[in-house]
Amino acid sequence: MTIYIEDLKFQTIIGILDFERVQEQELIVNIIIDYDYQDKFINYAEVSEFIKLYIKEQQFLLLEDALSSLSKKLKEKFPLIDKLQLKITKPSIMPDSIVSVSDVYSF
Repeated sequence: MTIYIEDLKFQTIIGILDFERVQEQELIVNIIIDYDYQDKFINYAEVSEFIKLYIKEQQFLLLEDALSSLSKKLKEKFPLIDKLQLKITKPSIMPDSIVSVSDVYSF
């Protein structure tokens, strides 16, 4: 079974620039979750809320650190996950482009 959560948008502190440490900016998270559906399922609403709360709490410096840490925490919270594809986007950090970082995690 595959869950797609696309364009999960929220405001948070993330980044290494001085102004990014004091002013929230929009972040967009896209996630694909593969798992073996039997009698139990993964609640996508819980996943979405967990992602927002976790990233807001941590106030990461780097997108790369956010991806790595988030993947581990998602697997802990939702042990049915077999594979994750995560992408985090900062849509307004650069005036002429949209910046994203992504990775794939297999468990």
